[in-house]
Amino acid sequence: MDEEYDVIVLGTGLKECILSGLLSVDGLKVLHMDRNEYYGGESTSLNLIQLWKRFRGSDKPPAQLGPSRDYNVDMIPKFMMANGTLVRTLIHTDVTKYLSFKAVDGSYVFNKGKIHKVPATDMEALKSPLMGLFEKRRARKFFIYVQNYDESDPKTHEGLDLTRVTTKEFISKYGLDDNTVDFIGHALALHRDDWYLNEPALDTVKRIKLYEESLARFQGGSPYIYPLYGLGELPQAFARLSAVYGGTYMLNKLECKVEFDMEGKACGVTSEGETARCKKVVCDPSYLPNKVRKVGKVARAIAIMSHPIPNTDESHSAQVILPQKQLGRKSDMYLFCCSYSHNVAPKGKFIAFVSTEAETDRPEVELKPGIDLLGPVDELFFETYDIYEPVNEPSLDNCFISTSYDATTHFESTVMDVLSMYTMITGKTLDLSVDLSAASAAEE
Repeated sequence: MDEEYDVIVLGTGLKECILSGLLSVDGLKVLHMDRNEYYGGESTSLNLIQLWKRFRGSDKPPAQLGPSRDYNVDMIPKFMMANGTLVRTLIHTDVTKYLSFKAVDGSYVFNKGKIHKVPATDMEALKSPLMGLFEKRRARKFFIYVQNYDESDPKTHEGLDLTRVTTKEFISKYGLDDNTVDFIGHALALHRDDWYLNEPALDTVKRIKLYEESLARFQGGSPYIYPLYGLGELPQAFARLSAVYGGTYMLNKLECKVEFDMEGKACGVTSEGETARCKKVVCDPSYLPNKVRKVGKVARAIAIMSHPIPNTDESHSAQVILPQKQLGRKSDMYLFCCSYSHNVAPKGKFIAFVSTEAETDRPEVELKPGIDLLGPVDELFFETYDIYEPVNEPSLDNCFISTSYDATTHFESTVMDVLSMYTMITGKTLDLSVDLSAASAAEE
């Protein structure tokens, strides 16, 4: 271990693994360590016995739930947008050759007390029960504008400069009502709150276009894909990738203490009496607790069920977004469901998650609107965890710390953190113009 590395990465969470992969592919010498004996850190994947130990304190789950090894329950479950930044990043590193994806069946939104399929195109808008007849026509015009919009072709702008017009002004041009704006902003553009209404509309239009293009890619019921056997496959795939590029992975390395030089810059990591030297340290918040601050917490429930989420067209995998306004909350709530069709549970079993940014100390009460949509459950677990963000100045201390995972059930915010960290570490912007067909295993 007494060697010098360009970068030492601490923690094998998803963000750290992606960064380690990107930096290895760039030709940097990377050492990747984790104090745990398993991959994944916070974003690990548990079998049934591990799940039972964590939430019930015993290693004897009920036999009727099926074999423990058939469960791969992701602790931070998130779907990937088929044409999104994460998939592009995975293709950029070529890690996709170690993974198999499958399309997600359904994408839904909670509106006026009911679950509805998210309409994403002008044709779907016309069929959607979310809107009345006149609203459908207005929404159709809105979707046609978005579908035709091309940033580099002013003819498609119809005289609107979306870098200056706010989203609110842009939407009001179509006269859409609040309920329609709600599902467009939260279920299509995937905004987490309503700040976006006062921001330039271009970002929202690009997000809706990404949703539409991802939806069209696999002709399925949603724009999302998910790896077979769950996200736990990702850190291991990156470990294999790293080895190809001469990187080193070490699990079960206790302590992992970051060493600093006289100027307060990170210069190495000590574990079990040995110090590896380095120029930069990349880690999750748990490795440098004095350089982060708590900014919130996530409340979530994990359910094991014997049926799909009701009113989702029997979808074996689905996301339901409950926009904050629909619940009278300050933040959205998310439902995530996956099943044996993605090999994360035994045949006939479904895993559902309900998550939100916690606004109280009572997850059971706070998550009730989401849990009520699940129907009967075999088992239900509750948990809250803190969200931390870095407060250090990486240019001064050479420490690059990721932000904790948020409550969303898709990867769009997570991967933005990874890309901004990559730019801070390397001074480069990642080129994401890749051939998207490299992740096409999802079609099977």
